Amino acid sequence: MTLNGKSKYKSLLRFTTAGSVDDGKSTLIGRLLYDSKSIFEDQMEHIVASGKRLGREELDLSLLTDGLRAEREQGITIDVAYRYFATPARKFIIADTPGHIQYTRNMVTGASTADLAVILIDARKGVLEQTIRHSYIASLLDIRHIIFCINKMDMVNWSEKVFTEIKEALGELVTKLEIPDAQYIPLSAKYGDNVVDRSENLNWYTGKTFLHLIETIEILTDKNSSHPRFPVQTIIRPHTAAFHDYRGYAGRVAGGVFRPGDEVTVLPSLRKSKIKSIDVLGKTLSESTAGDSVAISLEDEIDISRGDMIVANQDIPVISQDINLMICWFNERPMKTGVRYMIRINSNETGCIIKSVNYRMNINTLEEDTDNLNIEMNDIASITIRTSKPVFYDSYRQNNITGSMIFVDEGTNETVAAGMII
Repeated sequence: MTLNGKSKYKSLLRFTTAGSVDDGKSTLIGRLLYDSKSIFEDQMEHIVASGKRLGREELDLSLLTDGLRAEREQGITIDVAYRYFATPARKFIIADTPGHIQYTRNMVTGASTADLAVILIDARKGVLEQTIRHSYIASLLDIRHIIFCINKMDMVNWSEKVFTEIKEALGELVTKLEIPDAQYIPLSAKYGDNVVDRSENLNWYTGKTFLHLIETIEILTDKNSSHPRFPVQTIIRPHTAAFHDYRGYAGRVAGGVFRPGDEVTVLPSLRKSKIKSIDVLGKTLSESTAGDSVAISLEDEIDISRGDMIVANQDIPVISQDINLMICWFNERPMKTGVRYMIRINSNETGCIIKSVNYRMNINTLEEDTDNLNIEMNDIASITIRTSKPVFYDSYRQNNITGSMIFVDEGTNETVAAGMII
């Protein structure tokens, strides 16, 4: 919808923060919200009261996002904290993720839906293992935009030389990981330098402030756009006089565009039909695109159930029982080959056995380790699985919805890993 030639709706940017412990992730978000006037009065009172209770002499804006009692007592982030705010230019959803190695799984969770990753580096410490780990995870999750914030510049006397050295080291990492778009900002989250307003202490830096950059950065929007995919979540049968014969297949479009009259194939049966209508909240749509939650009805009566997928006739995904994928292992118990796990890929569920570990990623060197194949918590590895029945999927780079899955321990029902199909 447009108004005076301009879009009526502001664009939404989802971004995640990452970095090592005490790099200032929560402080950056708190400062961003504070300086952009996005903190309510009662929230401000709560931050002040929490700071006094913890004996903090200065205003501690990290308390805005460190919501758990354990986090506030330790001064660290444990869980993923989500925050929403908006400026006249854009709307934002922020996932503030923890820095400890043992909470890497939370970083994966926060980054899984992000368009942009904001990775903080302590100017005193430079590029650390967690910097490499989080950059690699962002690359693995196909996040194509990264902003590296070199924080705590006040503690290195606002040195341009320190910033340049860290930027050069990060540039080598960006090249190695083939990250399409990387930006670098020197700042002090604690005092607000280059967060919302330009810093007089960093007058040698001529780039954008952090807020200006996230407001204006152009996000690549070609993800999941070319291959029509519709995983079925449930069947709608109203059983009313007005809709006596209606049968709709409800779900969220995972890729591409669907229109009434399109010729489609239903997986796994490979039965073909045409789209009769696309409906949502009593309205019939002329088309639906990736991200839309709709109900699709077909011209033919086909046995379709939860976990099936509707795709374009000429664009069938891979159908196989043998799958190669990269996984991040979440569980304290090590992964075991030959053991059965449940996988969930979209609305489809099936059992699988881990056939082999191809290699474990050495985060320090970004090299493939084929000697130590014991996969423990927070390890990232390439594995091969065999599923109990044929499943249909795309590569993660092609479609990050139909190309991702989670692993569940059938005994405990714990989510033990997230996987990205190669």
